[in-house]
Amino acid sequence: MLWKTFAVTGMLLRAIFFDIDDTLYSTSEFSEIARSNAIDAMIEAGLSLPREQLLVELEEVIREFSTNYEHHFDKLLLRIPRRHYKGVNPAILVAAGVVAYHETKVRQLAPYEDAIEVLRLLSSKTNLILGVITEGLEVKQAEKLLRMRITPYLSPNAIFISNQLGISKPNPKLYQRACSDLNIKPVETMYVGDHPRYDIDPPNSIGMITVRMRRGGKYQGEEGETRPHREVQNFWDLLDYLRQEFMIQV
Repeated sequence: MLWKTFAVTGMLLRAIFFDIDDTLYSTSEFSEIARSNAIDAMIEAGLSLPREQLLVELEEVIREFSTNYEHHFDKLLLRIPRRHYKGVNPAILVAAGVVAYHETKVRQLAPYEDAIEVLRLLSSKTNLILGVITEGLEVKQAEKLLRMRITPYLSPNAIFISNQLGISKPNPKLYQRACSDLNIKPVETMYVGDHPRYDIDPPNSIGMITVRMRRGGKYQGEEGETRPHREVQNFWDLLDYLRQEFMIQV
């Protein structure tokens, strides 16, 4: 295959990898809505505690057991005195939360409009490899890509999910593995992400070109040990950077 490459300060660009959460879509905004809908559904099903109190307790469960834990609502009920759902089968309450959460995915899990448009332009107008390097469970992260309808714009062999590879962020080996599997050099690749310590410092350490997406999210105010090559607030800013520094005209 003949590669079309783009030069910047003596380097070539052959691939762009993206983070998913708070980069391709607003994870923080979606999670807040989905969890709120789940709690409302559990209250409607018979859980008798104030909504705000339940939301605080659920956030505590998530902090303690991580976002990838699959039984948040079960743990939530274990922490609540049984009198607050007396006469109600707890399985019904858990199922109500799960159904509401997943229905929110169907309605509201969507990419940023500028993200999908820029990915469409890059995939149709260039020969760049477009991929994902993301932290999380393989099916959960893959589901996000499918629900957002982003996979048609990605190179099928360029989707790398940490749990699937046995390497988690911020280990630089995750980024090295992606480059190695595609037979490209780190200096020929770009990584776009929002987390300074997970998405900027590790790829910087192996020589990748790094772009920090700084449009919101829970890591907006944090800083890492190294600086990205560029900070952007949206995907149009990213496209301007590609045009200015890599002479990519789309």
